[in-house]
Amino acid sequence: MLAMLHVLTHDILPVFSMMALGFLLGRAKVISGADASVLNRVAFLTLQPALLFPLINKLDWHAFQFDAIGLYAACQVIVFSLTYVVCRYALRRERLEAWLLAMATIFVNTLLYIWPISYLIYGEVAALPITAIVAWDATVTFAFFIITTDLMANPDAGIRQSLRRMTRNPVLIAIAFGVVTNLAGLAAPAPILTGLDFAGAAAAPLTLFALGVILSGHPLTPNATVMVVSGLKLLAFPALVYAALHLGDRPMQWNTLIVLCAAGPAGAMSFALAMLHGVRTDVIAPVIIWTSTLSLISLAWLA
Repeated sequence: MLAMLHVLTHDILPVFSMMALGFLLGRAKVISGADASVLNRVAFLTLQPALLFPLINKLDWHAFQFDAIGLYAACQVIVFSLTYVVCRYALRRERLEAWLLAMATIFVNTLLYIWPISYLIYGEVAALPITAIVAWDATVTFAFFIITTDLMANPDAGIRQSLRRMTRNPVLIAIAFGVVTNLAGLAAPAPILTGLDFAGAAAAPLTLFALGVILSGHPLTPNATVMVVSGLKLLAFPALVYAALHLGDRPMQWNTLIVLCAAGPAGAMSFALAMLHGVRTDVIAPVIIWTSTLSLISLAWLA
């Protein structure tokens, strides 16, 4: 119990506090939603690429347990499909909103939330499984949702226009450039990495702060959709990942930390994409608020 309390107070709450601070300042009208939207855009288009490129460029793929990553990915597909069907047909949400709500259940806030927490608790070597999931979500899952959401939000724009927009997206450029240089064995020069590390360090706190401000303008009372999606995120997804990881043989540390990752709150990127494409956020926002709050105890227990 004391160890759980120590993890909660020393490693999890300090990271969560940036979102809480933004929420409180937003409710107090100190920082406006317009201010936070600008901060969110700066963090998304400038600081996150600076965070992503060094991460992907320096990855040691040989150290990964790819069977564990594959099982995690399979669980993402299952829970995403289930959530989309429930939201679209049972809860009668619009197609793009249902798509992003389903994304919220399987795209955990790994890069901006779980990753810094795991480094505080376990250090760089022990947090390798979290890094692997961050790499998977950053290079595949996130890119998939950026592309598909853009195509769904602009059905009349045509493939060529959508591709043109996506090739100018700094996040996708950073992901692609990181993968290419990593596979080619090209390490980024030290001065460039220093500059990117300096800028990238601000991505998580600034995004979480801006998210807190923006979320402060939304009601907290959960409706049926919020409760269903939050339940699928906090209960169904980690439970399925836990069961799936019993298949195969790998270091126990990988199983423990990947379940920790799955138990994290809904990722802020579903909300960011909703704002970017003008999708209603009155359900997505409370899902992030409630999963972020309720996951505090489960993360402390699992860690």
